[in-house]
Amino acid sequence: MRILGLDPGLAIVGYSILDTVNDDIVLNASGSIQTDKDKSDSSRLFEIQNDMQTIIDTYKPQMASIEKLFYFKNQKTVIPVAQARGVILAVLEKNNIPICEYTPIEVKQMITGYGRASKEEVAKIVSVLVKYNKLPKLDDTIDSIAIALCCIRTNFEIIKRS
Repeated sequence: MRILGLDPGLAIVGYSILDTVNDDIVLNASGSIQTDKDKSDSSRLFEIQNDMQTIIDTYKPQMASIEKLFYFKNQKTVIPVAQARGVILAVLEKNNIPICEYTPIEVKQMITGYGRASKEEVAKIVSVLVKYNKLPKLDDTIDSIAIALCCIRTNFEIIKRS
């Protein structure tokens, strides 16, 4: 099964494509959608929509996993992130892709066993789980891999049968 992992944001959307092959998890692709801060929010959201459709058309994921908005320290960023997340959810729905959603604490708990784990701890476990020594440098992309891994873990029986 092919899972699309997504870490939403207006400036950066991290994405990853994980394939389950027998009992192995393979990182097929990863990257980011990066929008220009000098453009209008509507232009940036439209870019995210178009790039998301391209990712879906290129990789044809069977499921998607996205981070939920849970708590934001910076109140200035919560609305733009929510808008980007809404655009992403709409594109996934348009393409009939089932969606798993996890809060950052749930992701850390499932990946490391500790809901307050550091980004470094999450990255270390992610590299072991996907058997990939050289992870992407961008935190948003690594987070998208962790989010996709959560979907695999919580839907293991369904994924194993496909």
